[in-house]
Amino acid sequence: MSTASNTMTPPARAAEPTVVRPAGSPWRVAVAVLSPAAAAVAALAVHQFVPNEQLPPLTWVEALPAWQHPYPVILAGILIYSLALATAQVMWPFPRAWARHSLPLVAAGTLVLCGWELITAKWNWLAQPFFPGPDEVFGGILDDRKILALSAWHSLVLLAAGYLTGVTAGLVTGILVGWYPRVRYWVMPVLKILGPTPATALIPLVMTIWKESFLGSASLIAFAVWFPVTMLTSSGISNVRQSYLDVARTLGASRFYLIFRVAVPAALPTIFVGLFIGLGTSFLTLIAAEALGVEAGLGWYLKWQQGYMDYGKVYGALVVTAVFFSTIMTLLFKLRDRVLRWQEGVIKW
Repeated sequence: MSTASNTMTPPARAAEPTVVRPAGSPWRVAVAVLSPAAAAVAALAVHQFVPNEQLPPLTWVEALPAWQHPYPVILAGILIYSLALATAQVMWPFPRAWARHSLPLVAAGTLVLCGWELITAKWNWLAQPFFPGPDEVFGGILDDRKILALSAWHSLVLLAAGYLTGVTAGLVTGILVGWYPRVRYWVMPVLKILGPTPATALIPLVMTIWKESFLGSASLIAFAVWFPVTMLTSSGISNVRQSYLDVARTLGASRFYLIFRVAVPAALPTIFVGLFIGLGTSFLTLIAAEALGVEAGLGWYLKWQQGYMDYGKVYGALVVTAVFFSTIMTLLFKLRDRVLRWQEGVIKW
């Protein structure tokens, strides 16, 4: 089958068009690389010299000297980091492109933090307790860092159990539906009726079936992942080019070889779309499931702090949740880039 394997090798990726980016005038480059430092200095000045009109709750943060609060420490870190990177990109060429690309984004994020503090703590346009300033939010993260880390670990275990179960079930169902017309005839009507049902609508049923909250939550996540992975996998298998299969059959390929060495590799781009959609729905289901029954996790922490109306820690948990989900999504992108290296430069995300 070596000849067949060579025949089924995906076509070499198209040559990337050469994009010549203008280097930019020196003053524009200087503005780009120094903008985070200027934004950090402006934010520090606002934090230090604009009086607070919003009264924060008395916590351990208020007992610290002003320069030791979490928010100004973060701004000082941004200032030092941006100045170091701006200097490094002048001295060495390897960080130059990355510095000129990322530093304006750091400046924009710093200005967002400054605006957040102005409309909350400084001007009190958005009042307590529902809209705390950044110093209170970062202080909440620092205060509950151990609980948040443990909650993130529990969420990761639950998410992995539910997502991997849903992906496995979705791949098996999708391959069967996409490859066998008889299975497609019987299963597709069930998919069209059962699949669009929101997983959170099944919470009462799941709580009745499973007394163990972990199993119930994992099954909800698996159900949310199963439908998009099934649909995209079956679509990818069904739309494999007939010429690929004909060539493999001519060379004596078995059914197993046709499915797992021809159809599945050819359908991988579509399968990965299903994996991304399934990961997004798993995030939504994870937070809903944890808020209802699980005794640990980021969703559980959010509901716990909301009960105490400690919105500084609620927003802190949202920041940690955003970083948590973004990291997992980035890892899936890295896996896709590694598996589908031949698509690099052909499809932009």
